[in-house]
Amino acid sequence: MVDRPDLAAMIVPLGRALMAAEQPVLAEHNLTMWGYSVLLGLGKEPVRTQSALAAAIGADKTRIIAFLDELERQGLITRQFDPADRRVNLLSITPEGRRVRAKVQAAIQRKEEELLEQLSASDRRAFLRALQTLSGSL
Repeated sequence: MVDRPDLAAMIVPLGRALMAAEQPVLAEHNLTMWGYSVLLGLGKEPVRTQSALAAAIGADKTRIIAFLDELERQGLITRQFDPADRRVNLLSITPEGRRVRAKVQAAIQRKEEELLEQLSASDRRAFLRALQTLSGSL
């Protein structure tokens, strides 16, 4: 046995602190955490179905509708019926959505850098590499 706290005991408080640090940035840009997740989720592909996006960000496809409505109202995303199946909505991020996403992500990552400054450069690289490996395996 390793003499250390469980991973969740270390990561959950860190995750909560990071989300709390993100809230003012999101509020400044009139976004919710789910709204920001949608903008990030639409970054990898130009168009996604609502179901595929929900699965990618870990949300219920019916529960994100209100967030999609708000993002569309703000001009950050567009929704169109799929010509092949009108029951399916196709989502895409607008140029304004890309601009807002980039601005918010840069501000959030500046806040993260303040936390990461506690680590040496080599520890920071190792920590980020380990997080990317572990999060990519889920």
